[in-house]
Amino acid sequence: MKNIFKSGWFRALTAAMALLLITVFAVQCGKGGEEKGGTTKESAVGAPRGKESFQDVVKRRGLNEDDVLAAVKTYTPDNLKDEGVAANSGGQEGNMPTYVFPSMRMVKYIPINTRQPYAGFGYSEETYNLMKDGFIDGAEILWGDTHHPGFSETDGVYNGKWLCINDKANPRIYIVDLRDWYVKQIIQNPIFRSDHGGSFFTPNSEYIMEACQYPAPYDHKYHELTEANFKKYWRGGLTYWKFDNESGKVDLNKSFTFEFPPYTQDLSDAGKAKSYGWGFTNSFCTEMYFGGIEAGRPPFEAGCSSRDVDYLHVTNWKKAEELFKAGKIGKKVVNGMHVITIDEAVKNGLLYLIPEPKSPHGVDVSPCGKYIIVAGKLDSHAWVYDFDKIMKAIKDKNFEGKDEFGIPIIPLKAALHKSVEVGLGPLHNQFDSRDGVIYTSIYVDSRVTKWNYKSDDPEGKNSVLAYVPSHYNIGHLVSYHGDTKKPRGKYLIALNKLSIDRFNPVGPLHPQNHQLIDIESEQPKIIYDLPLPMGEPHYTAMIGRDVYEGNAMEVYPVGTDITTMSKSKYAINAGEEKTDTKGNTVEIFGTIKDGKVTPANIEVTQGQDVVIHLTNLGQSVYDHYVYEIASYDKMYAYAPGETATIKFNAEKSGVYPILLDAQNSPSKRQLVGYLTVKFDQAAEKKRVLAYTDRIKWDQEVQAFKPSAIELKNMLPGEIEFLNYGCNACHKFGEDFNGPDLLMVHKRRSKEWLKDWILHTEKHHKDPDIVALANKFKLYMPNQHVDPKDVDKLIEYMKAKSEQVIKEKAGK
Repeated sequence: MKNIFKSGWFRALTAAMALLLITVFAVQCGKGGEEKGGTTKESAVGAPRGKESFQDVVKRRGLNEDDVLAAVKTYTPDNLKDEGVAANSGGQEGNMPTYVFPSMRMVKYIPINTRQPYAGFGYSEETYNLMKDGFIDGAEILWGDTHHPGFSETDGVYNGKWLCINDKANPRIYIVDLRDWYVKQIIQNPIFRSDHGGSFFTPNSEYIMEACQYPAPYDHKYHELTEANFKKYWRGGLTYWKFDNESGKVDLNKSFTFEFPPYTQDLSDAGKAKSYGWGFTNSFCTEMYFGGIEAGRPPFEAGCSSRDVDYLHVTNWKKAEELFKAGKIGKKVVNGMHVITIDEAVKNGLLYLIPEPKSPHGVDVSPCGKYIIVAGKLDSHAWVYDFDKIMKAIKDKNFEGKDEFGIPIIPLKAALHKSVEVGLGPLHNQFDSRDGVIYTSIYVDSRVTKWNYKSDDPEGKNSVLAYVPSHYNIGHLVSYHGDTKKPRGKYLIALNKLSIDRFNPVGPLHPQNHQLIDIESEQPKIIYDLPLPMGEPHYTAMIGRDVYEGNAMEVYPVGTDITTMSKSKYAINAGEEKTDTKGNTVEIFGTIKDGKVTPANIEVTQGQDVVIHLTNLGQSVYDHYVYEIASYDKMYAYAPGETATIKFNAEKSGVYPILLDAQNSPSKRQLVGYLTVKFDQAAEKKRVLAYTDRIKWDQEVQAFKPSAIELKNMLPGEIEFLNYGCNACHKFGEDFNGPDLLMVHKRRSKEWLKDWILHTEKHHKDPDIVALANKFKLYMPNQHVDPKDVDKLIEYMKAKSEQVIKEKAGK
């Protein structure tokens, strides 16, 4: 039998107990702080003091037992890994900040919908083309508001394969591969204009649920905003995106959307266990109010809060799937999306409504699948629905009527298990590993309420178990595997929107504050505050390291296109480097190996299109390189084994250093070659004209519109001079982006000035104009001046010249 006294775990346990005894002794001997922390001078906090003992540090900083215990519970030694990873929404930052717990150390920012130079995302052709899948109606959208992350599941528990997140600002879903924690697919909803309740997997990742937030016409066409049109054309909805749990791909052709009334949908959750096959989506503003305060109507807050309750949408997605596959429903297709109309859903028993607390902001299905918990922002209660009761009401056709669109409404009393008063402004819920225990975030009271949702306590008077403060104004909260069939308990994170006084002041904008809470004891305790200084991190999902670690990759096979996880058609091996020139395109196939780039130098002619395919041949964790072309705004970060493409037009002549940043090397950024661009006159003229066209467009959108007072004090022709953008290049009395116009009416005849203004291009070859263009790197574009305004412009140049001369003489 193994000697347990020599085993590693026994030694670790002994050391931990010794540390705890020392801690208690030190705290008791040196206790000088308040109950919740020290009272020492700020200058003393954290200052190193040579060979201080543990007891000395505790005494100097005024720490108490809770402080030291929190530090021990969250500290992770360098030779150990943390228990799990928390994937966060990045809000307006458009990425996913990811940290480990319980140490709360940041480990990665996952690029999602904004360019991220540190990872190269959006700077290679491959990653930019991936971003383009999220461009809406042809518009380049380079930002987003990442909101609700969710992990893929098998039988209601995380399977460690995929992570998805939605963009609230633009209705898009992003699929992240947990092998490398990198986005692989971007899906835009073709009929929604916004979303909020996304993205949530069904228990076997058959579908990803994405609910519309603000209703809009599905056809994306203009309809006058009237009350009649709002009810006729505006619609909410819930999309079930068909997902392949093996490939990680969403299939639009096998997806469908439930048409909902023009209520404002919020969050969703999929039923599990006994409620498997059903989905639950809450809503607010069932008043169908669309504003109009400028026309004397009530503000949104009032117009959307006049009813006593809102509606929980209950959808039978499993039955809908069967009917859809059989071709019996979903025949209506809008912009490529199959739509299950309200009439179809009602006729086939797929959609029901249940009254829910006013302006709800969360709906969560219990681990056993029997209970559905909803908290309403404008109600101090959380309501617990019983799935068995809901099914009985449907079976018995126990409805209290229908809404305006014909959807059956299940009576509240027929579906409700109980309601519990949890605090002012309840928002979201997460489950504990202990049966019946749930945590609800309370926004106004800035706290988390721990309570029992299962107990037979109809009025909820004895259901509240404990409170823990949050700092401050908590939004979401998340527990360890807390939305699965098997919550792990132990940790809860409060996602606080404000931090106020919790951290050092660094300007008006405070960071968000994520507070790690120990929930193993009966009374939860805060053990760590983590500032997140970007965007508005909204929701977080916590996954155990043991679930995904077996699939983790440290390097890619040589030649991998990381956006597809397949071999790139541009991948090459050492010795296969080459340069091909076809027409106006120069295509380079190169490699990176041990900090060396082949080919090192690139020589092209101005105006040529340059395409650089590089394969990183490195296969160690140290082989990360950033390839950069100085002053050309071109770069990409190459992971070990990756092949990626940089593409640009060599519009500027000159010599530009090519740099390679070896991220894991002390040499860091080094010169590895030069991009040499030979001068070409035709290309230079084209570049300058293109630049002037950009200036012209900018001038048009910024046309000056003077007030009556300004107009009265302006010189004759000045408004025309400003609105044709002449001031962007010219001043009087000094050169600017173009030549000085002082006394130009004397230097040139009026006839020449008229011809120059109206027919600019025909003078571009005049020797003096060429000389000016070379000096200012700019040809004056044809501003398409109306002939009737030409004399006004010349009159202004004369009047302004005389004004400037008088001002100078007066000095």
